[in-house]
Amino acid sequence: MKTVVVIPTYNEANNISAITAELLTLNVDDLHVLVVDDASPDNTGQIVEQLAERCYPGRLHVIHRQGKQGLGTAYIAGFSWALDNGAKYIVQMDADFSHSPHYIPQMLAKIADCDVVIGSRYIDGGQLDERWSWWRWFLSWWANSIWTRGILGVETKDATAGFKCWKRSALERIGLERINSNGYVFQVEMAFVSEKLNLRIVEIPIYFEDRRIGKSKMSVPVKIEAALRVFEIRWRHRKVQPIPLPRSAEI
Repeated sequence: MKTVVVIPTYNEANNISAITAELLTLNVDDLHVLVVDDASPDNTGQIVEQLAERCYPGRLHVIHRQGKQGLGTAYIAGFSWALDNGAKYIVQMDADFSHSPHYIPQMLAKIADCDVVIGSRYIDGGQLDERWSWWRWFLSWWANSIWTRGILGVETKDATAGFKCWKRSALERIGLERINSNGYVFQVEMAFVSEKLNLRIVEIPIYFEDRRIGKSKMSVPVKIEAALRVFEIRWRHRKVQPIPLPRSAEI
């Protein structure tokens, strides 16, 4: 049963070797890693190419995109590649160790009984890095518990989570062509549509570590844009209906 881990990257040269090594030494059968790189100036994509050829032939893959096209479209490209290449389970995660690879076996153990497993910071047992400022913690909590839940009515506690394991049939039911968000609000749109389609969602607690190397790409303008686009998501999917499963899809 093939599992593909999709990692979007932009300037992650200092993290990509370590994260791929940790992923590809997990005790998970038929695990593959796909890096979707937005023409990183620090040569992240080229580093992945070299690793794939020298260390992980057939297990590490890369999509090179022209320019910085955004997180949402990177995930759509990665999910589509995974589905086209026979993945039964698709994991999405960051490259910066905010999401620890050691949770993936636990996610895969849970996914058989649901459609998507979310690595959650905001259920019992979930934790945020102690180095976060109170203001950063407050904004993240407010975005999930007040803003997103209040406007969209989602029950998912960590609607902005970027660490998830999807069953292929779940992504087929969502229909990736109807997902339009291109920034960090992509996570909110996927959570909202998943609930509208009555997908079975399980959240597991994780420790969310602040990135080890490099600078966060979550600037204030990016956060404001994501908050405002929640209204657009509600309107766009107000009449959303399930897309029938293909005959070959596995439930």
